[in-house]
Formats: sequence, C-alpha cells, structure tokens
Amino acid sequence: MLTKRIIPCLDIKDGRTVKGVNFVGLRDAGDPIELAKKYTEAGADELVFLDITASHEKRKTLVDLVEKVAQAISIPFTVGGGISTVEDVARLLQAGADKITINSAAVRQPNLIQELANCFGSQCVVVAIDAKLENGHWRVYTGGGRQKSDWELLAWAKEVEQLGAGEILFTSMDHDGTKKGFANELLALLSKELTIPIIASGGAGNLGHFKDAFEVGLADAALAASIFHFEEISIPELKNYLNQHKIAVRL
Repeated sequence: MLTKRIIPCLDIKDGRTVKGVNFVGLRDAGDPIELAKKYTEAGADELVFLDITASHEKRKTLVDLVEKVAQAISIPFTVGGGISTVEDVARLLQAGADKITINSAAVRQPNLIQELANCFGSQCVVVAIDAKLENGHWRVYTGGGRQKSDWELLAWAKEVEQLGAGEILFTSMDHDGTKKGFANELLALLSKELTIPIIASGGAGNLGHFKDAFEVGLADAALAASIFHFEEISIPELKNYLNQHKIAVRL
C-alpha cells in the first residue's frame, strides 16, 4: 500500500514565510530556511515552496532562496511561483528543487505542461489548481487567486492529466486558511476521475481533517501551512494519529 504524504507548505513573500485566509490577510510565519529544517527533522514527507506573488508581480521565483532551502533539507522539494518557461524549470532544478509546480502559466499556455513533461519527466511536473465555487460551478483562478479563468475545475484537471502532469495540487479557495477541513467531496471526485495523485490543500485545522482528506477525499497527500507554522499540530503527532487510525504513513 502506498503511504499517504504529509507536506508542509512555505508560502513566500519578500523572502519571508507568510499565511493568510482565503488568499488574503497575510501575516508573517517565520524564516523559510529555519522552517524547512524544522519540518525535515520532524518527519515531513515533502516540502512545497511557493513564491506567491511572483506571477502577479511578473517576476521569476527567488532562485537564491530556493538554493538555500534545498541545502538545508533532505526530503523531496517542490517549487512554484513565476515559472513560465523550460529555462525557468532547468534553473530551479539546478538550484535543488526535485519538482516544480505551475498554475497561472499552465492556464495561459497549456502546452507548457506537455513541454515540461517531455523535457524533465511527468514526475517532475505538479500542476496547482486554485478553484472557487461560483453559481454552482467550481471556477479555476490564476495569479494567486486574483484572476478568474474560463476553466471549470474538473475539465481543467482532466486536461492537465492528459497533457502529462504527474500530480495535481488542488486548493479550494473557499476552504483556504479557514481551518474547517478540506474540500473532501471535490477531492474524492478528482481522485475518482483521474489516475494521477491528488494533493489536498486548503482548510486543515485539526488532526481529523487530515484523516478525512485521506478516507473521504481519497487524497494521496495533504498539504498544510499555518497549523504547522504556528505549531498548532506537530508532524509526529499527526503521523501517529493517522497510523492509529490505520492510515499508512511513513513514521
């Protein structure tokens, strides 16, 4: 049985880790390098680093910071923010990233997914999808949740898989930072309709929310930020809890 993965997320703005609610109201959560070290030692399975204003500010991801984080950790490391070319990805992989995640650029130029998968392998390409419920439809957003796209969630997720993405990182904008649980019905739908792994993001507030993401949402991995950054839940505590509930995790 494949183990379920626990993934802390470092949302980076101006070189610092930040966290908000529903993609707004950001507050400082600490030094990314120190947090990355802490999570590696605590037993996180992977780490995600998102330069959350890079696309909006039309600039590239902070490569020097990626390099420093990569040197501080020994677990798989996914980087996103401002990536729009094969050269961007090559630079980040050279800096120490294991995988990259694209969102806005993928919606703008879907063929980029195929191009990256052909160049670096599908296992390296994670497509992040941010979606929000509007008039009964889950609409895909880009630009850090600022711009509404023409895509509906499931249609875009299927397109992404077909183009060669290795994983999908799905964030419900309605659940993000609320600590009321993940969007489990949607996660289950994506998991049943697609064959690639789905990472749940947005809404973790307690131990039971992770259990539900795996049991109800059928997610392959669960990502969280503030509850780890502000030490509301520790990774060893979470993994022990999941293990006690017969959910396979790497202890």
